[in-house]
Amino acid sequence: MARPAAGPMLRAQDVHKRYRHEEVLKGIDLEVANGEVLCLIGPSGSGKSTFLRCINHLERIDAGRLYVDGALVGYREHGDCLYEMQPREVCRQRADIGMVFQRFNLFPHLTALQNVMEAPLHVRRESKAEAGAHARALLERVGLADKADAYPSRLSGGQQQRVAIARALAMRPKLMLFDEPTSALDPELVGEVLAVMRGLTEDGMTMIVVTHEMAFARDAADTVAFMDAGVIVESGPPGEILSRPRHERTRSFLARVIGAQA
Repeated sequence: MARPAAGPMLRAQDVHKRYRHEEVLKGIDLEVANGEVLCLIGPSGSGKSTFLRCINHLERIDAGRLYVDGALVGYREHGDCLYEMQPREVCRQRADIGMVFQRFNLFPHLTALQNVMEAPLHVRRESKAEAGAHARALLERVGLADKADAYPSRLSGGQQQRVAIARALAMRPKLMLFDEPTSALDPELVGEVLAVMRGLTEDGMTMIVVTHEMAFARDAADTVAFMDAGVIVESGPPGEILSRPRHERTRSFLARVIGAQA
């Protein structure tokens, strides 16, 4: 889907991440324009989720730079040296980056409405009236206006994930990150979550989505990037990557995944 050209919302420059003796990210270079949808695909263990967590500084990078909307994430730069920000500063940055995880991570003792209101009340210091009105509008947007007073235990997995999306949107983020948001759902519930995500793409939300849902990637993404063993093997328009991949590793991965989803 074509969108107006814009400066990058995300810029990754030679990003490396290591866990002890294992290098998980081996030099990621990537740009995502404002309003663009990037789908990251690849086998388990390829570094996709780690890269997502580095974008909002849930994981510290070991080398390179990550910028969101022009701001260096997690660090201040003085000369050639980087100094990690204080936790409070990182939290302020993180407020602009919404993230939806595989597991819903809702507060079990709070209703759907209260889950969505929680961060705006305590992080953005919105009034209860403002946060409540916005939360109700978001629950309506994700098709759950009638579940505002329901606790997570009374919601299906798909409903809980939609509440989690509404909760992330409540912070009015510049960038949304989705880490395999349908992988924990029963197959019949996947569609309702993907429908909400498709709605976000139509609204022009900048999104990075780690997914194995190839139909979603084909329909909703502007760019698909295939990751394997900590590197981006190739990236391009969905029709090119999913139908005419250049690399044998991409072809073999897609043959397995698309065959399993057929």
